Amino acid sequence: MSRRKETYYLIRSDMLPEAIQKTVEAKALLTSGEAPTVQEAVETVGMSRSSFYKYKDGVYPFNALMKEKIVTVAMTLDHRAGVLSSILSYLAMQKGNVLTIHQTIPLQGVAGVTMSLDTAQLVTDVTTMVEGLQELDGVKGASLVSRGE
Repeated sequence: MSRRKETYYLIRSDMLPEAIQKTVEAKALLTSGEAPTVQEAVETVGMSRSSFYKYKDGVYPFNALMKEKIVTVAMTLDHRAGVLSSILSYLAMQKGNVLTIHQTIPLQGVAGVTMSLDTAQLVTDVTTMVEGLQELDGVKGASLVSRGE
């Protein structure tokens, strides 16, 4: 069975059907916090919840897709309390958003940790962020595994 290739188009917003435009508006209200729930967002823009859910995963503002940057970082950590917490605090200060964390069972006092991060809001470049991770107490090593821009 062949998989259909996803195709993307750049379309001026005034050319889009009203339901698509309202979906983008509703998503913006949710993202900004102006509408705390989907129900409030769709009521504000004047659309049904079913239309919103039909289109929400397929329509994004152009700049949102251009900014998305996901990286994977692998680390070797000392197995002691607070090491992972200090990493998470450091990433929060750098405005890195943790998407996934996978930690191996510690052996001989060290554990492997792999994290996927959204770096769209990062206050520094990815290389500097990884170098900063390496400097944290309890981090034996950190390296960039993949960069999905």
